[in-house]
Order: sequence, then structure tokens, then C-alpha cells
Amino acid sequence: MTLDTVKHAAGTPDVDQPWAELGLKQEEYERVREILGRRPTGAELAMYSVMWSEHCSYKSSKVHLRQFGEKAPETDALLVGIGENAGVVDVGNGYAVTFKVESHNHPSYVEPYQGAATGVGGIVRDIIAMGARPVAVVDPLRFGAADHPDTKRVLPGVVAGIGGYGNCLGLPNIGGEVVFDSCYQGNPLVNAGAIGVMRHEDIHLAKASGAGNKVILYGARTGGDGIGGASILASETFDDSKPSKRPAVQVGDPFQEKLLIECTLEAFAEKLVVGIQDLGAAGLSCATSELASNGSGGMRVELDDVPLRDSTLSPEEILMSESQERMCAVVEPEKVDRFLEICEKWDVTATVIGEVTDGDRLEIFWHGEKIVDVDPRTVAHEGPVYERPYARPEWQDTLQADDAAKLARPANGDELREQVLKLVGSPNQASKSWITSQYDHFVQGNTVLASPEDSGMIRIDAESGLGVALATDGNGRFAKLDPYHGAQLALAESYRNVAATGAKPLAVSDCLNFGSPEDPAVMWQFAEAIRGLADGCQQLGTPVTGGNVSLYNQTGEAAIHPTPVVAVLGVIDDVARRTPVAFAEEGQLLYLLGDTRDELSGSAWAQVIHDHLGGLPPEVDLERERLLAEILISASRDGMIDAAHDLSDGGLVQALVESCLKGGKGARVVIPDGQDPFVTLFSESAGRAVVSVPRSEELRFTDMCGARGLPVTRIGVVDGDVLDVQGQFSIPLSELRTAHEETIPGIFG
Repeated sequence: MTLDTVKHAAGTPDVDQPWAELGLKQEEYERVREILGRRPTGAELAMYSVMWSEHCSYKSSKVHLRQFGEKAPETDALLVGIGENAGVVDVGNGYAVTFKVESHNHPSYVEPYQGAATGVGGIVRDIIAMGARPVAVVDPLRFGAADHPDTKRVLPGVVAGIGGYGNCLGLPNIGGEVVFDSCYQGNPLVNAGAIGVMRHEDIHLAKASGAGNKVILYGARTGGDGIGGASILASETFDDSKPSKRPAVQVGDPFQEKLLIECTLEAFAEKLVVGIQDLGAAGLSCATSELASNGSGGMRVELDDVPLRDSTLSPEEILMSESQERMCAVVEPEKVDRFLEICEKWDVTATVIGEVTDGDRLEIFWHGEKIVDVDPRTVAHEGPVYERPYARPEWQDTLQADDAAKLARPANGDELREQVLKLVGSPNQASKSWITSQYDHFVQGNTVLASPEDSGMIRIDAESGLGVALATDGNGRFAKLDPYHGAQLALAESYRNVAATGAKPLAVSDCLNFGSPEDPAVMWQFAEAIRGLADGCQQLGTPVTGGNVSLYNQTGEAAIHPTPVVAVLGVIDDVARRTPVAFAEEGQLLYLLGDTRDELSGSAWAQVIHDHLGGLPPEVDLERERLLAEILISASRDGMIDAAHDLSDGGLVQALVESCLKGGKGARVVIPDGQDPFVTLFSESAGRAVVSVPRSEELRFTDMCGARGLPVTRIGVVDGDVLDVQGQFSIPLSELRTAHEETIPGIFG
């Protein structure tokens, strides 16, 4: 007679268990015992430890994240919201688009190449799990100081990992950003986003329903890589004295993932799948408990049937392994043979490991013994919820009082010229083409805009030209100065970037990167950023569809700047009407849209010229952002503008330099009467864009702006091969190009 491990656990309450080593707090361990009415088995302890981790359970953030639902704007576009693998929105013509942004920060510091590569792989599987074909990826990145030796270790590996995995999958990389700041020195932020396309009827959800339906694990074999990886790495700050906090980072195989994509989509096309879940953080622990919890019954799993790469793995290790390129499908019995045939056709390993039961328990067996007997909801969805104490830090007032107005400003045109060159050649403002050239932007042939455009854009219907745009933005410096408005500025910039290309913003995903939630100051930053983002999305009518929270981004006591990265998805009826950033036609008129104020605190100028951070960030006027977006979208659709560029980091002069260099055309610029040339060029006031207007469209365009009440100022003309700010300075494009394009390869090349 075989031993029932669950019964043995009930009869041996005093056995010492390694709950602390697995990342559980004592009160959490006691709560597990209370739920079960006994001590957990080793396998149950493993499952609760990874599923109740910060990364998987959102235990410190749930109480604040609820605002995204409570304040969600009403919209007909949202088809699937928060709680699934990724959000889904209706983009018209029967098409739906799913998109999401997630983090793989700590693994990418430990092992840059694999950490970044598997970040891409994981987000792509979230997209597949919704029933969609992935069509593009984006990568918002943050690194320490560009000239720091460790940045030279981390950045090349991260970039190679993103490019290697995405290029092998055949997915274009269309956007993202790269930011350098010493606050990210020990904690680079490697956020990854993906977009997928499907028909409305093809949406799939993560649920196991229908007693007798089979649970099939398919994809790569399970190995020892990444055991406890995301859950442990993302739930603690780094400490070299704790080797348990540095588990093996997952190892990716993009060719296996490509086969997994095609195999899954064929199974979807034949209507073989009842429910599906990818295996990412927490591996089988997550897939089985979430599928069972979201379904109408229970689940029985035979762990012996899991295909292994390493026969020495214990059941706990099998449940915790985060080996990549794996998925779990729930399939009706009569369709199992066909599902397995498709897997065999694509050379994908597939095994029936269990079935849906008519009970309410998740039961897992190993060598004939029952090693897990739990209510799956308690594992997947009823973990601890912490209302962490939070308080506005004492230093916040001092920081905000340290305004950039005190900083020395350029006194004449020569000094302006010198600072322009220094700004556009600084690591954050310099061209990132050395990085982005390692990514394939145009594979599949549907990319119409990619980096360094304001947003990436993909055609999803060749017949109609229907397309979607995606931009990601986040300014940790602004959020450090004021987390509420800093989060809204990130939303506003991403929203503006989408509109600048001619697409209508529809919905939001986010990746919220912060320090330790056990620090009341960090928790205040987090709470304020959530409140700001939820309020902003409500006002702009762009619901948050999902995303990711990444906490414990700090080394020792030093937390990163609060960095909410906001992704905005937009739709455009015809990608042929898109608006690029490049000034390409001589003689076109340049117009500045919006109001420019003396707002330099937290700016690129303050950072580059004075290494200063203090004061209040620019004001946020979301109604003005909405109006600006409407103007940009209408002007794009009706052919009134040929180029548009939002104004953000570096202000007007940065936008002019980028648009001139992209189009290979210079510009003659006039500072409007009564305006300070320095403020006009370097201010980072929000709600602004610069556009180039064909002379034939000038009257129609300015009349539209006037009728809608948007400030519009003619500031110059596209002309020659020089950026000439009249009465101040003149810089040949060749000199600007050298300054702008040689910095990053000079550091990393």
C-alpha cells in the first residue's frame, strides 16, 4: 500500500519546513496551515511559496491596483480586461488586439542575455494564450550610468537577448526606449511588451472547465532552470549573503517557441482548446492552480507524466521550475488525439498530465502518492493582501523646493549652441540606433513605423489598411519629484506619441517599477502613482487592461526612482495616413502646438548641463492632451500635416534635431516675439507637438486649431542643411549628426 503524503502531513504537524528559505513570512506559513487544517506537504509548500510571492500574488499592490477597476472609464472597445493573461480591445472590422507589458528586471541583472530573452518569450506566450498571433514586440529599458563598467556588462547582453529571441521568432521590434540613470545601477529595468491580433471569435481564456476534459502539457521539457526564478528574484532585494535569492535564470529557446506558436494557433483554428495557460512565473504551480481556480471544477494531475530534461528533479522542483516555452491546454477527450497529432506535426512534445474533475480540489500525484490536495483558489487568488504602511517622505518637500530656476542659464547664442550640442549628444538624448539596429523592425512586412518614430505602428489588415500603434513612456525623474503627476505625465506622453502618428488612443497597459514595498516612502510613491494613473486613464477614457508590478527594485537601502512605464495602444483606420517624425519636404511650414511655460525642473537640460534633480515637474492638463490628440489625428487623416513630433525630453530643440536628422532636411526657426529663446528651446512643458504643414494646407490647419481653441504658433520653415535659430545660432546637420549618433557606439561599440 502506497503512502499518502497528504495524510502523512496531517499526522506529523511538528515537522520543520523551510518556509523562510522559500520566501514565505512566518504569518504566511501559519496562514497556509490554517487554510489546510494541517501542515503543508513539501509540494504544497512549494506551490504556496511561489504563488504567494510578490511577483505572482501582488500582495503589496492589490489594495491600490483596485482603482484601475473602480475608476475604469466606460468604453465599448474593451473585450477582456484585468485578470487574464493580457487585455483585449476591439479595433474594428472584426479584429481584436491583445497587448501587455511585463518586467524581467532582476533576472536580467543576474544573467543579462537569458534574462532579457526569456522576458520576451514570456510576454509573447501571454499573447498566444489569449488566442492571438503575436505581431510585434517593444522593449522599454532602463540602465545605470552609461559610462559605468557594470552598465557595459548588462546593456550589451540585454540588447543581444532581446534581439536574438525576437529576431528568431520573426517578430518585429517596433518601439520602446532606453534611459540611463545612476539610480538603476544595481537594478536595470528590462520591461518587455507584445501585441497580438485575432478575430473576436478567437479569444481564449485561462480556465479549466468540463469534468473529464484532459489537461495537456506541451512545449519544452521541464528542467531545473529558473526554479523559483521570477517569484524569488522579484520578491527580494539583492543580497550576496543569501544565495537562495539568486536562483538560476531561465534559459530560452526561441526556435522551440516559434514551433509552440504555430502549433497553438493551429489547435485554436480547429477549435480544439477549451482553456489555456502559458507557463511563466511559478511554472506548473501557476498553470494548474489558475486553470482550476478559474474553471468550474477541480483538477487531478499526475506529475510523473511531466516530460523532464532532468530525471533527478524532485516533485517540488518540477512544480516550481520556470523552464521556458511551455503551455497547458484543456482539451475535450474526443479531441485529444487530434491535438497531439498537431503537436507531433510541429515537433512539439505533448503529454496528457491530468484531467478536470467535478470536485473543487486540485490534487497532484507523484509515484502513486497524493502530494497536493488544495483548494486551487487559495493558491492562485486568495493569497495574503497587505495594506503596507505608507507616508510621504520627509525629504519630498526639500526635493520639490530645490527648483531648477536657480540654475545658471545660457547667456547668449554661443552658449545656447554649446548646450544644444551637449544635450543632443548626451546618452539619454543621443540616437539609440546602435541598439535598435540589432533588432529586426520589418520582418513579416507589416511594420509601417518603428523606432525612432513617436510610436511603432503595425498594419493588421492588408485590404483596408487598418493598423495599430503602440508607444511606451515613463520618466522616473518626474515621478521622483511628484509620483502622482509623474505617472500622469508618462500616460500623457505615451498618449501623445500615439496620436502624433495619427492613431486614436484606445487603452493602456503598464509596468510599475518601484523599490521595496516595506519602505513607507516607496509605498507612498507607489500609491500616488497608481492614483495618478487611474485618475488620468479615467479622464482620457483609456482603460487599463492589465500589466505588471515589479517591486524590490533596489540594492540595499537605495531604491530606483519610481518608474511607472505606460504603454498606450491606438488604432488607425488606414496606415497609409500615418504621420512620421521626419521633416522631408523643403518649404513646409513649422508650427508649434500648445503652450510653452518656464518648466525646466526634472528636465533633460537640468540633468545634462547641471546634474540636477529638484523642483516640480511640468503641469499636466489632460484635457489639453485630449484636444492636441484630436487635432493631430484629424490633421493626419485629412492630409494637413506631413510630419509630427511630440515634445518631451529635451523640449523643442531635441524634437527639431531629431526630425531634421531623420528627414535629412534643415530648418530655419524664429523665436516668437516676447519669448525667452532658452525657455522656448529647452522647456519640457507637456501637451505640445511640432508639425510640418504643406503651404497649401496652412490656412485649413490653422483654422482648425483656432476653431478648437488649441494654441498654434508658426515658428519656421523646413529649409537647407542647417538648424538655424535666427538671431541665436546655426548648426550644420552634419555637426548635429556627429554629436547625436556617435555617443552610444562610442561607449558600447
